[in-house]
Amino acid sequence: MLKRRRGLKISFWFVIIACLFVTCLITANIIAVKLIFFSGFLVPAGIIVFPLSYLFGDVLTEVYGYGSARKVIWLGFFCNLLAVIAIFLGGLAPAAPFWHGQSAYNTILGFTPRLLAASFAAYLVGEFVNSFVLAKLKIATRGRWLWTRTIGSTFIGEGFDTVIFVSVAFWGIIPLQSILIAILTQWLFKVVYEIIATPFTYFVVGFLKKREGIDTYDYHTNFSPLLFQRRV
Repeated sequence: MLKRRRGLKISFWFVIIACLFVTCLITANIIAVKLIFFSGFLVPAGIIVFPLSYLFGDVLTEVYGYGSARKVIWLGFFCNLLAVIAIFLGGLAPAAPFWHGQSAYNTILGFTPRLLAASFAAYLVGEFVNSFVLAKLKIATRGRWLWTRTIGSTFIGEGFDTVIFVSVAFWGIIPLQSILIAILTQWLFKVVYEIIATPFTYFVVGFLKKREGIDTYDYHTNFSPLLFQRRV
């Protein structure tokens, strides 16, 4: 006979932020195949929503702490991996005789091993660096000047993300000058995105701290990306 476990409480708002984080991540990876011109710069369409994953990552670390953010970062990784596997298997499945969209399916949803490796590596490094830097800056500033740590952590985290992804994905394929331009363009766009979204970040953080009644400081946190704590 199964016994009901008591005392296990999961915050509704934590789940909402985690879901938004994962949704932004998976959506960005799916639409990234399209290239768009923005203010004269060539960028992947995923850049429209991907910076939001950093914004929600900032919120998770600022309110709930690095340990909770770490769980959601890994959750995003495995959810994205599941989506990739499902898309791959969907592509392998035999098409109906009257369906003629296989080539379009492969073009839009197909992934090369190199792009996948670049995407996964960039995501893990960038998100963990972002969360680590924000947690440390919060301690250094004693919880003041939220904008300094949201923008500062994004500047560093997105920097790692962009450098790793563009370098791994396109090294030897496009000229070095084009790689550098792509890195600087996407990095700048993401940082400016975070700056513009700062009022929204302030609103969400303020709402959650008041509603949840918590404001976590990672004074004694183990910052290893592989450590999983029991409690959220």
